[in-house]
Amino acid sequence: MINWVVPDQVSGLALWPLAVVILVLVALNIINNRVAPQTHYLLWAFSFAVVFLAIGLLDGCSWTDMGLGRGYYVPGLIWGAMCIGAIALVYFAGSLIRHTRAAFHDERMGELSARGVLFQSLIEVPLGTVLLEEIAFRSVLFAMLARRFGLTWAIVISCLIFGLWHVLPSIGTHEQNPALGAVVGQGRRGNILAVLLSVITTGLSGALFIGLRLVSGSVLAPMGFHWGTNGLGYAFSWVLIRIRDRGQKSVPK
Repeated sequence: MINWVVPDQVSGLALWPLAVVILVLVALNIINNRVAPQTHYLLWAFSFAVVFLAIGLLDGCSWTDMGLGRGYYVPGLIWGAMCIGAIALVYFAGSLIRHTRAAFHDERMGELSARGVLFQSLIEVPLGTVLLEEIAFRSVLFAMLARRFGLTWAIVISCLIFGLWHVLPSIGTHEQNPALGAVVGQGRRGNILAVLLSVITTGLSGALFIGLRLVSGSVLAPMGFHWGTNGLGYAFSWVLIRIRDRGQKSVPK
């Protein structure tokens, strides 16, 4: 039987620290996507990850409550590594099948150099996106919610907020990914459907990330899965676009 590592629920905790975390998330989301996108992103991500951890500690969460207990590092690393391996196999198989290959074509990746995609996959994704989002959502926010409302509501609320976190970055993605555009269509309707689909899928992925955190006791497990889906996804997209473009150039006109 698997023992989930869940923060103990505590009665009488104030709600305002939770409101502070949510307001900071809203402000950071607007900054990253509208005010200063990609400008000093790694600095923003690391700084706010530290801020969230400080809020969690001041709220009374222990390191174990936040999925960062030393006794769970090894299980977290093992689960994370298994997730990365499984995702790599799925991506490889999907890239070999013609009908699923188009899903990897993010045209933004095609504009990057080899150095650019390596920086994106190995630096910006793990030290920016993954670190910030896992500390914010699966470490601090989840622990604070679980201590106030219990496990079920902590999962529901954190997944909902995680889905809404992806509204701004998903606007216009139907124009950058041909497979997504083929599903949702073009224009305003396609844009709305793309945003809704992003909110739903990321909300559900948030539940999976929380499951990994609970089973392993560590946020290192969802960090591994999160990097695998994003970092490997960018790398596969870049390689497949390069292969496609090279094939098009070799076709005689």
